[in-house]
Amino acid sequence: TTNTTWTTGKTYILGGRITVTSGAKLTIQPGVVVKGEAGTGANATALIIARGAQIDAQGTATQPIIFTSVADEIAPGQVVSPNLEPTLEGLWGGVLVLGRARGSFAGDVNEIQIEGIPPSDTNGLFGGTNDADNSGIIKFISIRHGGALIGEGNEINGLTLGGVGSGTVIENVEVVANQDDGIEWFGGTVSVKNALVWNSGDDAIDTDQSWAGTLDNFIVISGQNTDHALEIDGPEG
Repeated sequence: TTNTTWTTGKTYILGGRITVTSGAKLTIQPGVVVKGEAGTGANATALIIARGAQIDAQGTATQPIIFTSVADEIAPGQVVSPNLEPTLEGLWGGVLVLGRARGSFAGDVNEIQIEGIPPSDTNGLFGGTNDADNSGIIKFISIRHGGALIGEGNEINGLTLGGVGSGTVIENVEVVANQDDGIEWFGGTVSVKNALVWNSGDDAIDTDQSWAGTLDNFIVISGQNTDHALEIDGPEG
């Protein structure tokens, strides 16, 4: 609920759904390791940047910010896990960024609840009318072993972008072994540059609800459980 900084050299544990609420900014310094506890359904762990909040997560090529599972023995300063294979999926939730940009939603409403977050949690609402909305900066992050099950056929994506506006900067993102999609856009106008999705359990790249940004320079490496490299859907409303 207030501006917070996670500092280089430390590991932070997500014990549940951790939300940065409207008006607050979470700064994550280079090299930080974030680990999610195991959990499914309403207890799935995730980091949510709610509408009106911001994230400033700027890693570097040599010090990426790594999101992974508590089962991963990786420590700050390391890039490769010492114990988890890059095919293990569904060990925690994922990262969700939500904004106030427009989408095309069933029922012709301008806001809805993001998938993977229980309806009782209003921090899961996204959408609006501000296509230039700014949810912050994400650079050089790696999201690994996520996609915990919420319900039948409903898992959390590696990186979920719901109604995120064009004022947001997202570059150099890696998603490894996520049980659901690697990166999924729900409406919004945010563009993503330099993305790598490896071993997704569902689709590597998924767009819905009339997303109006661009994906520039991306690599998809399908795994044994990958459904599609691309799933692209248009308007719903």
